[in-house]
Amino acid sequence: MPLAQENVSGQPEEADSARDSRPGSGSQAPEGRMTGQKCSDGSTIMPNTLARENQSMSLDRREFLAASLAVSAAACQQRIAERQTAATDPEAQPGIPGPYPGRVVAVDHPGSIVAGEYQRGAVHGMIERGLTELTHAESLVDSLREFFEPGVVVGIKVNGVGRPYVISDQTVLHTLVDGLNEAGIPNRDIVVYERTKASFMGAGFDKWLSEGVRFMNATETYHRIQLDMDGYDRDVYMEMPLVHPEYAEEYRVDDPHVRRSYVCKWLSQAVDKVINICVLKHHQSAGVTLALKNMSHGFVNNVNRSHATTTANACGIFIPAVVDLPIIRDKVKLHILDGVKGAYHGGPGSKVGKYTWEHKTMYFATDPVALDKTGWKVIDEKRAEVGVPSIALLKPDEDSRWLNCQVEHIELAGNMGLGVYDDEKIRVKRVSLA
Repeated sequence: MPLAQENVSGQPEEADSARDSRPGSGSQAPEGRMTGQKCSDGSTIMPNTLARENQSMSLDRREFLAASLAVSAAACQQRIAERQTAATDPEAQPGIPGPYPGRVVAVDHPGSIVAGEYQRGAVHGMIERGLTELTHAESLVDSLREFFEPGVVVGIKVNGVGRPYVISDQTVLHTLVDGLNEAGIPNRDIVVYERTKASFMGAGFDKWLSEGVRFMNATETYHRIQLDMDGYDRDVYMEMPLVHPEYAEEYRVDDPHVRRSYVCKWLSQAVDKVINICVLKHHQSAGVTLALKNMSHGFVNNVNRSHATTTANACGIFIPAVVDLPIIRDKVKLHILDGVKGAYHGGPGSKVGKYTWEHKTMYFATDPVALDKTGWKVIDEKRAEVGVPSIALLKPDEDSRWLNCQVEHIELAGNMGLGVYDDEKIRVKRVSLA
């Protein structure tokens, strides 16, 4: 069943070129925490509060423990009920999938790229129309005001992997920064981010920044073993019993540190709200790298464990598990998929050059699942056009070596309440500009 449409006229982790040896193991894992009751949703309830309330009461130890566990069990049931509600009712969550679950706006412009260069006027028009159609606001500035108010620090996540072929473009960044300025957010309250400094600088993003706009990175460069902690927050992490096979050379595989992916300090400490700018690109292990993966593999460390080898691939479960972190769901407000250029194979790195095409379309959503489902279909349509299998059926070749491209991460994210996956519930509004 195709996506519903309205027509309106009008590595293989990012292995940068400078591959370092693994970082030192000087950063230690966070201290162990008090053990509480484990819920079936993976969370833990601590009985501390109940303990304090009951210390002054005349309960014996058995009665006290029974009461503690009863309260903990009740709290677990409440959390499970909340998670089940979110999975069936995306609007129950204040963050992702945001105020417009299942809604995607696609804006195409034939003049958006000329001789390989983005055209600023056309791109500005695409972003303004896309955001006003999404929000029903009168202007680009009014649309941005729906998400970002003066006094907040806005983060913008860009993507520099795959340079120079399919990466974020300065025309998109400048349009958003100018719009935020007009909405009352000064440059000093805008922080542009890419996970590695090598990727950020290599793409030339630092040369694009207006005076006063800051940038941050979580780490200096790509490492195969990504356990450095300097740019990451020890108190915010996703824990999963998934480890990289090379960890055993330096760590115990049951060490909690190697089973955690810690959130970058840019997200946890430096910004209040985020715009996620992703690009339209195939990915060897994840199938596609769009809105969801731009967050999952951009916001945390220890991501190579999700696709450690060409056969040990866990992107399907890793990506939604990271994006489901409350701090990501709460802070990321807007997703923009830059599809002016796209890559239908060979992603995410430099192999995409011979598979790049000019799609001349941008997509806008608060729902990353609906957005990624739409982008996935676009890439598969291009693959069909050139006579190669769909991503889900792709088998290894010289430019895509992973055994299975786990594009199912999009469906699993939908099952977790991160957005709408069902084609019949996704509404794509298409706008053509001249």
